[in-house]
Amino acid sequence: MSRAVSSLEKEASYKSDDHIALLLLPTLFRLLLRIPFFRWIFTKRLPAKGIYEYIIARTKYIDGVFREAIACGFGQILIFGAGFDTRALRLGRGADTLVFELDAPMTQNAKIGQYTRRGLMVPPSLVFVPVDFERDSLSTRLEESGFDRNKRSLFILEGVLMYLRPESVDQTFRVIQSFAVKGSEVVFDYVYASVLRGDGVYYGERGMAESVVKVGEKWLFGIEKGGIENFLANYGLRLVDHEDSSGLEEMYFQGHRRGALSGEAIGLINGTHCLVRAVRE
Repeated sequence: MSRAVSSLEKEASYKSDDHIALLLLPTLFRLLLRIPFFRWIFTKRLPAKGIYEYIIARTKYIDGVFREAIACGFGQILIFGAGFDTRALRLGRGADTLVFELDAPMTQNAKIGQYTRRGLMVPPSLVFVPVDFERDSLSTRLEESGFDRNKRSLFILEGVLMYLRPESVDQTFRVIQSFAVKGSEVVFDYVYASVLRGDGVYYGERGMAESVVKVGEKWLFGIEKGGIENFLANYGLRLVDHEDSSGLEEMYFQGHRRGALSGEAIGLINGTHCLVRAVRE
């Protein structure tokens, strides 16, 4: 919904290009969201301050990393918990890079069904990898799907880590470590460990914490502020870029609006999350 709404924005800072997200919504939603008033209502009803801006920034950031991987000749891109992500269609069509989408069978089947109903052709470069996370070996499923350990790859974990138990995060990054050749990259977002403790330090934190509890999706994993490089080193990864809310605001929400002063933030981003880009040594 957030990506669909963002694709209809007129303000450059708020507009993203996930036009396919809009097509995947029910017809009534698609019609209503074309009315500015209903888009405004949606953004105001989100559970935490700055989360809409964060989703926009995260989408643009990872879109950029995805495009760069294709331009640099990466052989493969693996999206963990892909859900209804549309990058394989929006950005990967016609490229030589294979895109592997890893998710639970029920979610993947729902997505494939929507693509079929909307007449959206799945490119041959897109490989769906259904996984029963309770029973299947992630390494085995990747090997069975044709994922090649010897190709430089990009691994994407968008909105995933905070919902995993620490041991599951470790297992996931061990798999990445075993499949990532030198020069491969990983991009992911995480929340600060202090958010899980409820320290209440960051903009929009209280509303964010309340919302995840309300929907029964409690956050289980966070990284202490300043601890990202040590975390990455455990898996043979070196930090390339680390963006918190202030960095993302500077990248995507400063001085883009007509009449805005240089350096003026026109949108504040929820402070609980950070984005990370790392390379396999």
